[in-house]
Amino acid sequence: MSLFNWKRPKWIPRWVNVPLLIFVGFVLVLIFAGENSFVRTTEYQKQINELKSQIKNLEDSASMYESKVKELSTDKETLEHLVREKYGMKRVNEEVYITDIP
Repeated sequence: MSLFNWKRPKWIPRWVNVPLLIFVGFVLVLIFAGENSFVRTTEYQKQINELKSQIKNLEDSASMYESKVKELSTDKETLEHLVREKYGMKRVNEEVYITDIP
């Protein structure tokens, strides 16, 4: 029985033919199977985008901290202000009152 003399069974619809079935099967394999499937590719791209945004956020915070360190190492007034405010340090013969009022 050759492919061209193949008779379609009655339970198969008239619009179904062999090339259509092969094409549909190929598309399904491309979408769902294999390492390079569409589903896995979209998952990988989503992970890549999330990691890129994390890298950008971390680079921004690192640059902010670097600028603060540079500012504190060069500007003595800023350093003194930070130490006096955050750690409650004082000069000799100076009284400091700490309150919880914002």
